[in-house]
Amino acid sequence: MIVTVGDVAAGGHCVARVEGEVYFVRHALPGETVRIEVNERKKKFAFADAVEIIEASPDRVEPPCPYAGPGKCGGCDFQHAKPEAQRRLKAKVLFDQLTRIGGVDPAKLEGVEVEELPWDEGALGWRTRMQYAVDEDGKPGLRVHKSHDLVHIDECAIATERIRESDLLTKTWDGMGAVGVVDSQDEELAVYTQLRRTARPHHKSGPKLVHQTVGGNEYAIDFDGFWQVHPAAAPAFLACALEFLNPQEGESAWDLYAGAGIFAAGLAEAVGDTGRVVAVENARSSRTASNLSAWKNAGAIEDDVASITPNLGSVDLVVLDPPRSGAGPEVVVALGEARPRAICYIACDAGALARDAKDLAIEGYEITRIRAFDAFPMTQHFETIALFELVDY
Repeated sequence: MIVTVGDVAAGGHCVARVEGEVYFVRHALPGETVRIEVNERKKKFAFADAVEIIEASPDRVEPPCPYAGPGKCGGCDFQHAKPEAQRRLKAKVLFDQLTRIGGVDPAKLEGVEVEELPWDEGALGWRTRMQYAVDEDGKPGLRVHKSHDLVHIDECAIATERIRESDLLTKTWDGMGAVGVVDSQDEELAVYTQLRRTARPHHKSGPKLVHQTVGGNEYAIDFDGFWQVHPAAAPAFLACALEFLNPQEGESAWDLYAGAGIFAAGLAEAVGDTGRVVAVENARSSRTASNLSAWKNAGAIEDDVASITPNLGSVDLVVLDPPRSGAGPEVVVALGEARPRAICYIACDAGALARDAKDLAIEGYEITRIRAFDAFPMTQHFETIALFELVDY
């Protein structure tokens, strides 16, 4: 079937409409005429791949990775687009999600772009954490989009140079379901295996504790702990959050879903000895408490955010960095009761941000500032940082 492709949609697709039917097409760009193959049908729409480009967009390029394309590795969604075009597509997704789902006034988003993070290799070589699936023969690879099928690769173009030069992909991992690697500031790569995707990671080699430095402070986390995968992401996000919140001496602050505690540390330095910072994180692998031990005005609670937040009282400032699913109504209601003057929301999913923005509006909070960062080049993903403030503050 030949279709003309319309606007980008969330999920790495563009939308095509033919005789009342809707197709979400991967590997296409807005305005292109392409031949598609349907790979999954739903009641009201279908998913398809663009398998032939008949009229190409001026934004189209040859993918830099030979494993990118229909039926190949599903890790990168936009390798066929110029990097600046990728960022425009992501900005359009952000605008659509916030206005259509979140009810945000379009005027508040005027001029918002997805900003390029500084990196010597541009859109390649940035990914510091990789996990490869392993087949029944013990050979590692990456999965086809929405499939259990594996593509065996020589290297991943978005992985860091140290990961690309390692021997993980040439080894056989008999009996394993996955093998992962972490590139940090340590001299060696950390390598782990998993019997299956949901199993606990097992350390194989390299450091068990990996180290990163942000804002002059060093953080140690377990090899399987969370850290931003783009090397320039954490410093940029911290600087943006502190600029948005403008913490003052003596203020109180929460860092919710704190991870290693970089926002809590930054806030602790800003609010001074008379201020107080509480970090909440339920993953022990983040080692939040030990990372904050140098700050007498900061403490960590190992608990679920939704469970503990209603019991923390009131607060001046909040950094909210939830998982991809978002914070959710329960946490938003608790924040409304705590009545901070400002909430800085770090979002890895625009749809989740939009849903939470709608709930925050009910609590009296509106977006007053927003920036977005291309922390995952070549993929559909990006990071958004939004400042919510009380309307009547």
